[in-house]
Amino acid sequence: MEAHTGSTMVALPPGRVTLSDRRTRRRWQVEITPCELAAVPVTQALYAEVTGGLRPSAAPGDLLPVEGVSWWDAVRFCDALSVRHGLAPAYRIRGDDEGIEWDAAADGYRLPTEAEWEYACRAGTTGPHYGPLDDIAWYRGNSGDRPHDVGGRLPNAWGLHDMLGNVWNWCWDVYDAEVYGAYRVLRGGGWFDEHWSCRASARRRSHPSYRVDDVGFRVARSLPA
Repeated sequence: MEAHTGSTMVALPPGRVTLSDRRTRRRWQVEITPCELAAVPVTQALYAEVTGGLRPSAAPGDLLPVEGVSWWDAVRFCDALSVRHGLAPAYRIRGDDEGIEWDAAADGYRLPTEAEWEYACRAGTTGPHYGPLDDIAWYRGNSGDRPHDVGGRLPNAWGLHDMLGNVWNWCWDVYDAEVYGAYRVLRGGGWFDEHWSCRASARRRSHPSYRVDDVGFRVARSLPA
């Protein structure tokens, strides 16, 4: 990606991650195949560049994470970014938000799965954070009640910044179709959250049309096995 946005991609090694849900007390393991994840959330500069000038964020700034974007906005951005880079779009959208298919064979940009996100966030660690929270995340305790430029906190061992804090990240997954219908998974915590929401295992859910000033996203790509 364009260097001035700070959104370089980081290759993740294959591996395995254990996910958990406090509400249901369920735990499950997921195998992670080779993929790459953006080192920082999508910035407002990159979002505007790819979408033809759209700037939905409440707090303006080129290097601030884009926020005020729905899951659907993020999906459309991924496809537009793929086309811009000459890659096969990962998503096929049917009608006006009526349905979507993920082409797992496509080499284009996409949202990370929930498992990929947590695996990338942990970067081999097993605790709630990949470092002291004040050093790695913008959250209610140190953010001054506002988002901050991406990459301003220390990265994890794999070179990924802002995995915790600053803005929540949309993931591809449906949270619990039987209970919450189309609601999608959010991960990572944001600038307005208390420390207990900024944990590698913390899960949140929202409707895919939801837009608010502490929710953004970062992009992923599948890699050949």
